[in-house]
Amino acid sequence: MESWEVVVVGAGPAALRAAIESADNGATTILIDSLGIGSRQGNATLSGIASSICEVNSISHRDDTIAAGGEVTNSIMAATICGESVSIISQLERWGLVFRRDREGIPHTSKAPGHSKPRLTGCGDSSVREITRLLEEQVIKRKITRKYDCAAISLITDNQQIRGLTFLDILNGEVNVIQSKTIILATEGYEGLWTTPSEGAGTGAALAAKAGITLAGMSNFPTHPLTIKGTNIHMPVELLDSGGLLRKSNGDNASFSDAVDETCVLDLRELDSDSKIWFSNILSTIKNRTGLNIDVDVIPISCSIITTGGIPIDYKSRATFNDGKMWFTGLYAAGRSANTGMHGAGLLPGNILLEDLFTGERAGDAASTWALNEEFNNSELIQIEQSNVRKEIQDLYLNDGKSVGQISSTVSSLISKIEDNYNEKTLNSVNKNLSEINKNGISLTDKSKVMNTELLMAVQIKGLLTILTQIASN
Repeated sequence: MESWEVVVVGAGPAALRAAIESADNGATTILIDSLGIGSRQGNATLSGIASSICEVNSISHRDDTIAAGGEVTNSIMAATICGESVSIISQLERWGLVFRRDREGIPHTSKAPGHSKPRLTGCGDSSVREITRLLEEQVIKRKITRKYDCAAISLITDNQQIRGLTFLDILNGEVNVIQSKTIILATEGYEGLWTTPSEGAGTGAALAAKAGITLAGMSNFPTHPLTIKGTNIHMPVELLDSGGLLRKSNGDNASFSDAVDETCVLDLRELDSDSKIWFSNILSTIKNRTGLNIDVDVIPISCSIITTGGIPIDYKSRATFNDGKMWFTGLYAAGRSANTGMHGAGLLPGNILLEDLFTGERAGDAASTWALNEEFNNSELIQIEQSNVRKEIQDLYLNDGKSVGQISSTVSSLISKIEDNYNEKTLNSVNKNLSEINKNGISLTDKSKVMNTELLMAVQIKGLLTILTQIASN
């Protein structure tokens, strides 16, 4: 049986940052992810990082964050995270991130809706890719072990304390286990509820929910208004400060709120020539995927959900329960798996990446510090859970319920109902449908074990069903 002091589930910026900090503190650390190395570099950049690098302090950034999130925003976490933004930018720069710069040589800052001052910085449309690549280099330098094509299935716990986890080896279909002192959940969000699991399976949140943690912020559905209509192509907000214009269908200028309620288009015909080099990837994608010519055509857009709910955590990124009064010992969360309360009911552009890096660093530090003073325990429980999960996977081959595709479509329909009408009647109807799905089960058409991507999707759908159940029960 493998034993690691810190296991990090995920491979995006939050997970990589957590692994780096854990390894630097001297803990034996492993990263596991259902995809391969470099795969997370392709995630869309919604915006860069929000940072008050050209301001005297971060008070204005904090106030803008609270204004965007409303009264449910955790103002303490907002102040704490915004206050660390300059340090985070400095760390990335020391590690070699090539920022877009202004004429004075400092990182370029763009204006964005919701921000009272120019504050978005990064690498144009490549911010997520370049930050992920940079952090992957740091992981490699530290010789941190990584497991690819491994989908986490369940947390192994003993009286609200972490003992390990089970995972599916996608290459051979076997269920394996890892004994651990601490686990950091830092996976993708659960946007897949609205589309398909490939858009965000919410693995971290699902694992915690399955272990009995009540997720937080699940009734909030903030949106990104710059998604090309009928596609999954998300365009970065910085385009609006580089000559791009948001317009209504009649040609009038539009705001972000207008894009939520009516048909709007993005006009990039006057995009700054100097800016085009920083947005060359998205401009190429627009041309290749839609056939639109930005020099002539306007781009029809729609809003897409960006999930911010997840595992409730404290200032050390420790997973909490009982309204934050107790810590699920040994369990930490970061990035899109976590809910700090910073975003409240809204979402300020640039705060997602900022929160990823902040919570990742905090989780890695706290988890490794805890693990170095603890002992491995209860290996018998780990073997029992492995047997249980093996049976759970085997049942997927034997069930005669609906197919993965049918369940995925049903899930999308149910979450859309909740989004449109968040009331008791709708929630009762959704819960009734979920009970029927759980009763009938999910069936596989592909009965093989080796590289069975349908099996992986079935596992992800089961996780999304767990998340949807919590949304519907709030």
